[in-house]
Formats: sequence, C-alpha cells, structure tokens
Amino acid sequence: MVVQRCEARAFGAPRHSSAPKRRKSAWVLNSRHSRLLRRQSASEPLFASFPGSRSTRNVINSLKMLRTSLAVMLVLQLRAPRIRRQVCVVHYRLSSRTHTASAVCRTSVRSIHICRPHAIPTHVQALRMKTLDPFDAATPTSITHPCTRARFVAAAAAEHAAEVDRDARFPSEAFAAARQHRLLSMLVPVELGGDGASVSDVVDVCYMLGIACGSSAMIFAMHQIQVVILLRHAQHSPWHQQLLRRLCDEQLLFASSTTENQTGGAVRASACAVEREGSRFSLVKNGTVMSYGAEADGILLTSRRAPDAPPSDQVLVTFVKGDYQLEKIKEWDTMGMRGTSSTGYTLRGSAGAEQIIPESYERIHPQSMVPIAHLTWSAVWCGIAAGAVSRARRFVRKGASQTNAAQATPGASHLTRAMMTLRALRGSIAAAVASYESAGGDAERLEAIDFQVGMNLLKVNSSESAIEIVQHALQACGLSGYRNDGEFSVARQLRDVLSSSIMINNERILAGAASSLLLFDVPSRLRD
Repeated sequence: MVVQRCEARAFGAPRHSSAPKRRKSAWVLNSRHSRLLRRQSASEPLFASFPGSRSTRNVINSLKMLRTSLAVMLVLQLRAPRIRRQVCVVHYRLSSRTHTASAVCRTSVRSIHICRPHAIPTHVQALRMKTLDPFDAATPTSITHPCTRARFVAAAAAEHAAEVDRDARFPSEAFAAARQHRLLSMLVPVELGGDGASVSDVVDVCYMLGIACGSSAMIFAMHQIQVVILLRHAQHSPWHQQLLRRLCDEQLLFASSTTENQTGGAVRASACAVEREGSRFSLVKNGTVMSYGAEADGILLTSRRAPDAPPSDQVLVTFVKGDYQLEKIKEWDTMGMRGTSSTGYTLRGSAGAEQIIPESYERIHPQSMVPIAHLTWSAVWCGIAAGAVSRARRFVRKGASQTNAAQATPGASHLTRAMMTLRALRGSIAAAVASYESAGGDAERLEAIDFQVGMNLLKVNSSESAIEIVQHALQACGLSGYRNDGEFSVARQLRDVLSSSIMINNERILAGAASSLLLFDVPSRLRD
C-alpha cells in the first residue's frame, strides 16, 4: 500500500484552530474484502490511501452540513475514463445523532485518499467509510437497504419542510435525494435494475418521510402506488417492462390522475375516453386534482375504454413526458399538504396503443390501487403524527427538567394519550401490511369483500387516529405547539394531517362500507 501525504480542511474552519488535540480514530474498510484495514490516530493528516478495485461499488455522496464549520470529510479521487472529479464523503457524529452520507457509484475507482481536516472539532466522535464489492452488494446490508438510504432522504426533506410548506412548492430537494439514493425504483425487481424491496419496506419509508415532511411522504407514496400497478398489471407488456427499466436507470417520478370535474371525484367512473386512430390513441382529461403533475416524469390516468363505453368501463393509460401537455385550470392554495402541488389540469395526450395497461381498471382498483394507497397513506399520516409526538415529548421532557420532580408536568397526560394512540395506530397498519403480503398474488383473496372493507376501514381509522394524536401533541405543547415558529410547533403537522379525512372523504368510504358490513357476523373469537 502506498500512503500519500495530503491534507484537507473543514469547510468554514480556520486553517489553525485552538481546539484541543484529541486522539480520534478512523476505520477504513478494504475495498476488496470489506474488512477492517487499519486504525490510525487522527493526529496524522492522512489516514490512508489505497487503490480501488475496478469492480468496487463505492459508497460516495456529499451531505450538506448542518453546520459547515463541523464538516469532516473523506476525499475520493475518481479517475474513470468519463469522470474526473473529486467527491467528498461525510460521516460524522454531532452530539448524539449520527449523520451518514451514502450513495452507490457504479464506476471504476483507481485510488482512494482518506484525509482529515486540519482541525477536528471536539463534537466529532467517528469518521469512517465503507466500500462494497459485488459479492457484498448481492445481499442487502445496512448501507444498501432502502430503509437505510431513506434516512438521508428524510434528512433532506426535514431540512426544507418549512420552506416547502410556506411557499407551497414541490419538495425538489427531497426528491433529488430520493433519486440520488435510488428510492424511486426500490420496489422494482433486481433483474430490472431495482432493489426488489417489499411493500412493507415502502410503508416503512413512507412513515420515515412522514415524520420529516408530510408533502414529501405523500408524493413518495403516490409514486409507489403507480409502480406497484405497473409491476402487477403490466408484467406481460414489453413497453411497460422497458418503462420499469427506465424508472431504475433514470429514477422517473410517476403521478396519477383518477378524478374529473364531470364525475364529482368518483374514482370508479370516467368522463374522458380513449379515441383510437390506428396504432395510436388520444384523449383529453379535465383533472380536478393532479398532484405534482408538472414535476412528474410520467402520469398514469383513468379513462373510458372507448367513446361509447359506460363510465365504469375504465382502462389505465400510461403517458411519459412528451406524450402530453398540461393546461392549468385550478390553483393549489390549501391549509395543509401544500407541497404536493395538487393543481388542477386539463391534460391532452397522444401515444401508442401499447401504452394502455392490458388489464382493466376494474381489476387494478381492488387488487392494487385501494390496498397500496391505503397502506402507504396510513403510513404517511402515522409518520406525521409521530413527528408531532416527538416534538411534544421533547417539550414535556424540557419542562420536567425545569420543574420539581414531584410536580406533574403540564401536558404530560396529553403526551401519554398521544403515545398510546400512536402505538395502536402503528400496530393496526403493521397488521394490515401483513394481511396484504400474506395474500400475495391471490387475486381472489385481494378482491374479497372482507379484505376490501378492511383496507377501506384502515384508511378511515388511520386518518381519524392520526388527527387525534396530533391534537393531543398540540395540547401537550400548549402555546409553543400552537405557534407557527419554534422547535415545538406542530402547526404544520396539524394542517397536513387534517387532509387525511377528506382525501377520499371518510364519509364516502363509510357509506359505501355500511352495506358490505351487514354481510358479516361479529367475530366469535378475538383472532378470527
């Protein structure tokens, strides 16, 4: 191993620091064996320099610092034929929280130089880097699993959540991070270029993003609904299989449009119709709500099969950018979920007939649209509620540290109620996810009345419980939670979660489920 002397300096830090010298250690993993290579004192300016394997998948990324003066960096010199640049990889610990930057770079690396800043802040407790070889990447690890990568996306979403809410704009930073960490294709099978993740993994990510930013989480959830539909109902369509490959390669973002002015928001009825002209078709759809339509790379929308078809005879059409034009017909200035940019558009599109999903929407809706939507949305609302509870918990703990231990902390009872309800909500969502995954590809079981009623009631229960949790968190925080500013504010969480009961209105769902529930007896055993 050739060790090359080099130095690096923390961004924003003075060249000479008066910080006391402390012995820090760095752990560098061999790029071929992913094992401990060496451990050196941080008093030396260089930790290690070693050649990288051509087949190495190197974990690289640049993480925006919470405080630039506390940056600690690893420097990798990439000298691949098409890439000549220097990349910073950061892993540092600030107080009790660890922030790790990671992403997979599919390029050959000739050399890796690991340096330390001229002055290491006392807050920094660890500095490390890992590289993964092909045999390591074949199985999920703590660094390659989507739920691990989602932490970094959640950090980006949290950093810009207030700005996204204030300006009612698309959370571009969160989705730049989602693309960088390849989360948009996490459900796609490995053979097509994805992670082959499960629905339960997606639900976990929705929950994590919900804690950080409700709008980012909801957009991610709606995108994954479309991915499930493509995977389940277009698996025999060569065009859609190629689209899934593009999703993995380009990290495309998919939106949907299932409601129209003429149908009063009914999802299972369409006014627009597919008009075929030889091997192509065209349609015009007036969508009352088309979340992040302008920012999406493709849109899946419902339409009547033909101009003479009844409203319930629907197909699902796939458009990618270039196939359609959007004309804004309604603005999006709402109380909450402001970052979803759910503007109304008139869509005019034309494409090849192969872009119509082969299966009818009559099967797509109960097998995929309803269960995946209600599972992921529930996870988003639960995450929003958990974020509010987290703030309430910090507020109550702060109050408890400043008062007499024998004196009850104001708001403590509301925090208890919030945490109690949150535990029950998380349990109900986890049980519903297990029920869906146990059904697998059994279309008959997925379309069964009891399963459909269960998924619909999950949505109602999740929305009502999440609202209750955030309201308890507000009471626990008092005026500090009611404020729009401050570290204990739950105003954004409350406004976001209130959308849950009117996003496919609960009253509509309850009215539709009432007649179905009359068919079932009350269970005689607890676990029936």
